Amino acid sequence: MERRLLADTRPLANPHFKRLWRANIVTVIGAQLTVVAVPAQIYAMTGSSAYVGLTGVFGLVPLVVFGLWGGALADVFDRRTLLMVTTTGLIVTSACFWLQAASGLENVWLLLCLFAVQQAFFAVNQPTRSALLPRLLDKELLPAANSLNMTVMQAGGIAGPLVGGALIPLIGFSWLYLLDTITLFATLSAVVRLPALPVMGATAVPGLSAVVDGFRYLRTQPVLMMSFGVDMIAMVFGMPRALFPEMAHVDFGGPSEGGLAFALLFAAIPAGAVVGGVLSGWVSHVERQGFAVIVSIIVWGLAMVGFGVSAMLAPSAPTVMLVLAVVMLAIGGGADMASAAFRMSMLQAAADDSVRGRLQGIFIVVVAGGPRIADVAHGATAAATGAAVAAAGGGVLVVVFTVLAALLVPAFVRYRITRVA
Repeated sequence: MERRLLADTRPLANPHFKRLWRANIVTVIGAQLTVVAVPAQIYAMTGSSAYVGLTGVFGLVPLVVFGLWGGALADVFDRRTLLMVTTTGLIVTSACFWLQAASGLENVWLLLCLFAVQQAFFAVNQPTRSALLPRLLDKELLPAANSLNMTVMQAGGIAGPLVGGALIPLIGFSWLYLLDTITLFATLSAVVRLPALPVMGATAVPGLSAVVDGFRYLRTQPVLMMSFGVDMIAMVFGMPRALFPEMAHVDFGGPSEGGLAFALLFAAIPAGAVVGGVLSGWVSHVERQGFAVIVSIIVWGLAMVGFGVSAMLAPSAPTVMLVLAVVMLAIGGGADMASAAFRMSMLQAAADDSVRGRLQGIFIVVVAGGPRIADVAHGATAAATGAAVAAAGGGVLVVVFTVLAALLVPAFVRYRITRVA
């Protein structure tokens, strides 16, 4: 029973995956230090939130462009070589962050351009990294491997900002960038020790036509298309993070500049994902992965309904309702972790190796773009209905549209893998 409950660690028996996973523990925290340092340094330079907001544009555009192109590259070149190049690029970029901070340059545009270059390397690195997993592990171990990877990512998303926020006043920006640079060498060491990973049956040329061919292939795969569609439903309608500042202040009585309620709301989803990852042993025993995705997203939607309702009821018992709101968000985070683990595993297992990189590139774009669309949609809706109603209503829409999608594409619900006993 305990083995089914706790995370399935069988993928760590593979020495290549084990080295990559261990290195990721260090590098994810280092990367999050830079995530914290860049907007903080921009604000320290300019005193303007408008300039800080430009990180969204300078980050999203290269993430979309190079995420799609990087997937095409990962379907042509040896994936080990591509990971070595992009990891080296991340190290050099991080070193440039350190150099500009240590030398006292006060140029916000230089900082934004460095951020864009970093995101471009990241956008090529991530689909390549995901596409190589089926070459290292059996298909039945992919959900467990993805759960382990996402647990580390989410834990870093909590620890990195906490550590970075505490260290900036003590050691300054340059040391945070330097720590990120140093930690990336752990990943480079793990990548160098991978075997050669040429693409099986590679026919693509890494250009626009290859990207288009990837979308054409996806159009012929209703199950894979559905995996993207239900994720967009969950994120666009159900991700309420843009509402957290207003809800923390208006509904839960926190100060306008932040405070405990604000911090708890932002930490709840990744914290729930970490707990879900630690208790993810069950994912390796699920054969009906499509049905599991549908259930996970419905749970996510219901959790967002509960979050919105708790905010509506907050004036009567703010402390109790804040606790309930955090619990609802944490449940949503755990459900989202499970959904993502299954969806990524389906992409890795069901797609041909020759197109796997491009599909992972599309996955990166969907994961990055969905929440940003949600920020706009939730913000506009909240202005008309109030933040709590917008959050609860979004959760209702997630449930309704997910059920409709399942009815429209029954092949997705029926999708299953045969687990080796």
